[in-house]
Amino acid sequence: MNRMRIGDLTERAGVTQRTVRYYESIGLLPSGEREGNGHHYYTEEAVARLRKIDQLKKLGLSLEEIRDVIELYFTDTSGVLPKRKVLGILRQHLADTNQKLEALGQFRSDLLSHIERFEQWLEANDRD
Repeated sequence: MNRMRIGDLTERAGVTQRTVRYYESIGLLPSGEREGNGHHYYTEEAVARLRKIDQLKKLGLSLEEIRDVIELYFTDTSGVLPKRKVLGILRQHLADTNQKLEALGQFRSDLLSHIERFEQWLEANDRD
């Protein structure tokens, strides 16, 4: 199996060494194989995993949500299970967004009402 050091991994995946270490610490990326000289070595799967993490982040998934689905991409060769799980997450994001938009619309309406009330009061009481 073709192995690479962290510098090669980060260059190929387009991330920093700090990102790799962080992803290892939170369980998104398995730690590289350590050899006697203290260096970690990574495989092509690590590159694929980092690229998949980036794709999922671009879809709007949090790192916690990615942690819940990332393994499925590497165990379910059909791709059906991970896509179903991501679809569920995206639907929940849409529902949350719709709720926030509704609340924001109400807030906007309330602001307009307050502004109108203040303007009317000032107009009626303005003695300049």
